[in-house]
Amino acid sequence: MYDNLKKPLYLAIMFFISIGLFIAGCTKTEDSKSNATPPEELILATTTSTDDSGLLDILIPNFEKENNAAVKVIAVGTGQALGLGRRGDADVILVHARNLEDRFIEEGYGVDREDVMYNDFIVVGPKNDPAGIKGIKSVEEGFSILLEKGRKDKEVVFVSRGDNSGTHNKEKGLWENLGYVNLSGETWYKSIGQGMGETLTMANEMRAYTLTDRGTYLARKKDLANLEIVIEGDDKLFNPYGIMAVNPKVHPHVNYTLTKKFIDYMISYEVQQKISEFGTDKYGQPLFFPDSKEWKKKNQNRQNGN
Repeated sequence: MYDNLKKPLYLAIMFFISIGLFIAGCTKTEDSKSNATPPEELILATTTSTDDSGLLDILIPNFEKENNAAVKVIAVGTGQALGLGRRGDADVILVHARNLEDRFIEEGYGVDREDVMYNDFIVVGPKNDPAGIKGIKSVEEGFSILLEKGRKDKEVVFVSRGDNSGTHNKEKGLWENLGYVNLSGETWYKSIGQGMGETLTMANEMRAYTLTDRGTYLARKKDLANLEIVIEGDDKLFNPYGIMAVNPKVHPHVNYTLTKKFIDYMISYEVQQKISEFGTDKYGQPLFFPDSKEWKKKNQNRQNGN
């Protein structure tokens, strides 16, 4: 009988001990959470191509972990990203329109600009290529044919981002070199004011031509069955990306200290190595190529045997 009573008592004691340990554990976890330092917020204004390609999803989490930071990404066109910097609504800018970046620095809104990476622009178009420009080496010759045939042939349509992004500025520069400043009133030219992903989707649906960065095109290619590359390889299609801090003397509230850490992180050899590998597993080629001073210096030293 004693044994019959002892077993339930033992089980009851163990039950209450377990409950006590569970509550203590929860209390300790809650105390740890309440005592943890909240992460510092860093606002990154960047072009849609870095976000649409998935690159930032690879690079940012490690920075956040190492620096107890929370990076808020605002992905818009380059012009809009720089506008956020001018108003002090972002801490750091990562974009791809060198002429606009230089103006941003000259006007005093940005400091500490660094090269980060590059890829190239390409022209994509419908597989039946109604304008007949596939394989042309000169992008300006291709654009000239698009304009001429677009005005005559209803099958030839061009979709422009029309959002003052880096890609849109590149496209406008190509038209301006041909002597055309404003095409927005012409029926064959569709200016949609959207990001790169949306622009590619519309070009695919309309079986139209458009200018895109190669990284976003490769990242979206599986959904773009009607499009293929028609012009690539022209030096005028080079597409460099730069990073810069919003000037703390103009906007004292920006988190300049954390921004400097982020810039140093992005141009570090380790991150540049990740950039050089990003995309090769899915697309057979990288979507971006590293271009920081540290990357180039170490590679030069390796080539020299140092």
